[in-house]
Amino acid sequence: MKYATRILHSGCEVDPDVGALSTPVYQASTFQQHDVDNLGKYQYSRSGNPTREALENTLAALENGTHAYAFSSGMAAISSTLAILKQGDHVIATADIYGGSYRILSSFFSKFGITTTFVDMTRLENIEQALRPETRLLFLESPSNPLLRITDLTGAVEIARRHNLITVIDNTFMSPYFQRPLDLGIDIAVHSATKFLGGHSDVIGGAVITKSDELASQIYFVQNGFGAILGPQDCWLVLRGIKTLKARMESQQQSAMIIAKWLKKQPWVVDVYYPGLPDHPGHEIIRSQATGFGAVLSFRTDTVERAKRIMKNVRIWSVAVSLGGVESILSYPVMMSHASIPPEERRKLGITDELIRLSVGLEDAGDLIEDLEAKP
Repeated sequence: MKYATRILHSGCEVDPDVGALSTPVYQASTFQQHDVDNLGKYQYSRSGNPTREALENTLAALENGTHAYAFSSGMAAISSTLAILKQGDHVIATADIYGGSYRILSSFFSKFGITTTFVDMTRLENIEQALRPETRLLFLESPSNPLLRITDLTGAVEIARRHNLITVIDNTFMSPYFQRPLDLGIDIAVHSATKFLGGHSDVIGGAVITKSDELASQIYFVQNGFGAILGPQDCWLVLRGIKTLKARMESQQQSAMIIAKWLKKQPWVVDVYYPGLPDHPGHEIIRSQATGFGAVLSFRTDTVERAKRIMKNVRIWSVAVSLGGVESILSYPVMMSHASIPPEERRKLGITDELIRLSVGLEDAGDLIEDLEAKP
């Protein structure tokens, strides 16, 4: 079965009881037990819910995993994954990581004796140099947020295996449609299901997928213990969004490429960051490990004033946090996704006041260009 077909036929598309082509929303907190000596599959919805199970099975199928867990947000998914660590463990993480991930690693887990070193993972030797005897986990983002830097995932996995590290990747930007890191040897893939999986800016959710029985057991323990689960109605919304994943990702990527090429030609644009462009430093690497380039790009204007004028005057682009919806979203990383990173660190990473991030939606690419072009 081809991947595009599997999105719609993952084994969870038909309700086995009544034949409904939409998974029912089991809006139930608890379930009747007919035999206390042999409890049923579902007892309490924090521990298991039929709608959530349908989503989790679908997520596992999409990432070619064997276990998946749906969380109340992307950060709940990331934090719950990191919670399998213990006091004294050390994490090596991508430098220009999502601001929420930076914050939880540097300001929360640090309180429990878990330390993090942030490195530029476009150079694998930086991973090697950051290793310590207590290093336990490698946390990757590729493409990274917001500068779309690419990590050689196969190379990172080889380093991790030599040193017995757990590998985790935030695969939100690419979605499993374009990139399936478990196939490359990554242990755990995490997503903000709010973004491309849900696809309609109407639900907050997170996902964790793995092929490892051992890691799955640890993650489920945290999910059930902390209880940061995704509710059944929200699970249904993500399931509904996934049905159009192929159509959305293909169309949005096509427009992203058109816009990236146009931006490259503008005299008021200093840099364009999109791995689909042949001159992107990670272009050949991403071609070898993914089937596409995604629908997110960033660009740097010549002045701060121009960047703010664009954001003030656009009418089709929504100036907002988040990404991955059917509508095109323009974000300002220094004030939005990466505001939690100290200014001096942002500057070192290249996240400056002139930087704008674009999540390309389903509008006509020409209209989106005109909306940007009229505000130079």
